[in-house]
Amino acid sequence: QVQLVESGGGSVQPGGSLRLSCAFSGGDVPTYGVKWYRQAPGKQREWVATILLDASTDYGDFVQGRFKISRDDATDTVHLQMNNVKPEDTAKYYCRVDSQLGPFWGQGTQVTVSL
Repeated sequence: QVQLVESGGGSVQPGGSLRLSCAFSGGDVPTYGVKWYRQAPGKQREWVATILLDASTDYGDFVQGRFKISRDDATDTVHLQMNNVKPEDTAKYYCRVDSQLGPFWGQGTQVTVSL
């Protein structure tokens, strides 16, 4: 069973930065990649970024070069570095691992961008 724990959320002013982390365990289960999603109140969950086993990455159009996803294989952690955040980035951020047993989700971490 894969378990995910997100951390690093909080309150930040527009233009600031945050680094979210997703620590995963259950490494015996073959995994294909890790994704970050976000969900704002009253909105559907939205894909943010993906990193695959070969370290290739992809981002939602709204990211526009502001976020960077990376992985630390030594600690089984995936990070999402968020720079130049905007009020519309306010949401609960979730990580998801795609595995041979299906997708696994974390509980999420809240990001609030406001003055």
